[in-house]
Amino acid sequence: MNKKNLQPMESAGVPGEEHERRRHRFVLVHGMCHGAWCWYRVATILRSAGHRVAALDMAACGASPGRADEVGSFEEYSRPLLAALAALPHGERAVLVGHSYGGMSLALAMQAHPDRVAVAVFASAAMPAAGKPLKFVSEQLQLREQASDPGFFKDCVTETAAGDDARQRPCRTFLLGPEYMAERLYQLSPPEDLALATIDACEADAAVHGR
Repeated sequence: MNKKNLQPMESAGVPGEEHERRRHRFVLVHGMCHGAWCWYRVATILRSAGHRVAALDMAACGASPGRADEVGSFEEYSRPLLAALAALPHGERAVLVGHSYGGMSLALAMQAHPDRVAVAVFASAAMPAAGKPLKFVSEQLQLREQASDPGFFKDCVTETAAGDDARQRPCRTFLLGPEYMAERLYQLSPPEDLALATIDACEADAAVHGR
């Protein structure tokens, strides 16, 4: 065995500066009703490879304080991502990774901070349709899925609640059901991941997400 291959990268002839360039800053964005917690496996792998990783909670998700009905717009929902990009050191760019509806937040961030994004990875994620409103993607997804299977959303729950006073808009929230997650989202995942999801899944404001 060539012992040179076992030496640290810098000692093997790769300058420290070049090694640093190979380290990327990843920003991970979860999908609807999820939180930063869902990236724990991916974040661990990336950090083990020497990359810098930030898994973010969007507004009123995961460990983020507040309720879904307190988030007034999709931009407000995506503000943690926008703030993270705005806070990057001058000249630094991030690799954005979004899953499911997190792709919509990625698109918003790319538009707001194009100079802060190295690349955007849409991992089985929604992408906005050019010239169409935000809700267009959700509406088309619902129409397609319900046309093929009227019971597609199984035990997911949609509720409408009036605001606390006359000035607040009614809020329609959406929550993923455990049966739906087991059969549609986590069917290929280890059981502990499904258990984590059923514990930590949160409500989403359907209007904010265009549903």
